[in-house]
Amino acid sequence: MSSVTATPATGAPATAPAPRGRRAHTRRRHGFGFWAVAFAFTSVMAFATVPAPLYVIYQARDGFPTFTTTIVFAAYGLGVVGSLWLAGHLSDVHGRRPLILVSIALELVAAVLFLVWNDVSGLIVARLVTGLGVGTLTATATAHLGELKVRATGDESSAKGASVAAGVVNLGGLSLGALVGGALAEFVGQPLMVPYVVFVVALAIAFVVVLAVPETVDRPTEPVRYHPQRLQAPEGHGAAFWAAGTGAFAALAVQGLFTSVAPTFLGTTFHVTDRLAAGATTFGVFAASALSQVVFAKLPQRTQIRLGVVLLVGGLAVLAVSAVVLQVAGFIGGGVVAGAGVGLLFRASIGSAGALVGPEERGGVLAATFLIAYAGLTVPVVAVGAALLVLPTLPVLIGYVVLVAALAVFAGARLAARA
Repeated sequence: MSSVTATPATGAPATAPAPRGRRAHTRRRHGFGFWAVAFAFTSVMAFATVPAPLYVIYQARDGFPTFTTTIVFAAYGLGVVGSLWLAGHLSDVHGRRPLILVSIALELVAAVLFLVWNDVSGLIVARLVTGLGVGTLTATATAHLGELKVRATGDESSAKGASVAAGVVNLGGLSLGALVGGALAEFVGQPLMVPYVVFVVALAIAFVVVLAVPETVDRPTEPVRYHPQRLQAPEGHGAAFWAAGTGAFAALAVQGLFTSVAPTFLGTTFHVTDRLAAGATTFGVFAASALSQVVFAKLPQRTQIRLGVVLLVGGLAVLAVSAVVLQVAGFIGGGVVAGAGVGLLFRASIGSAGALVGPEERGGVLAATFLIAYAGLTVPVVAVGAALLVLPTLPVLIGYVVLVAALAVFAGARLAARA
């Protein structure tokens, strides 16, 4: 126990600093917690994109149209948005660790559903549950990583490095899942089972290690009335909040394209049906998103935002032109370049939103920002699927590119002005 002394002025008891050995032990625990949460965050986000290269297999097996693929994907987005609205902010009250454990448990349920119920209706339910887990996790883990890092180092400035790590883990995990799913589907038997078995093991390990992670939120002594996440800007920060939300929306709209219908575009437009190629394409886009955050981390924030917009818009332009002239290398390469821009714009958006408030409100503000972001992951993709029922592929793709590029330019200009 800590020793207690009296203050000279008042005689009131004051807690003496903890012994140096105890402080070192506490920092080691928080350092371990940082890596444990990072592993869990990576595992959950990777699991979220495992089905991306497998949709073509499901589609060929069951004969459903591309629009059905977008419905399956939309179920995931609906789950993410729903859980962000209902529970994404609850870690500010109930603690970070319990919400992370709930998220991992939901992903384990989803993995089992993929294994035992893999017709179209089962896919929709499994993707819905996957989204519920991801929505519960994203804002919570992002806030938890920053708090653990500060307590592990004793340096408030380390929160910035934790923000980079959170962005890399988020988008890097998404890239890893697509690659693992595609590689296992191509080189291992039972492609609609083995990828999910692998992640059952990874998620179970993540659940166990998170049990040992220190909590960083003090629960309130009085009961707090429950309410869903309010989609509103912090007082006095309306313009900055909505600029951040628009940037995050545009960034994930690009990612949504490559986790839903891009493999179908590759197969129908470019006649590329290799499962690993489909997974590698999604991996390349998400990996570029994660890598750009590391490579350009030392640039001034305003420069990162402007570079992100240039890369995102330029990459989408190359992608669209390549689709017109039927150059698959340009289509994939344009996606990778756009992905690099996504990483910079997404991290700037989330970082800008999180910096608007103090720790006691950060989980809620981040949840609101992620809510807008995942609407970008879902709504445009469903619109693409619906448009493909009545329009050819090419004009739909070009329209998508123009809309997302315009949103990115709009948000980037406002974020850069405030950086």
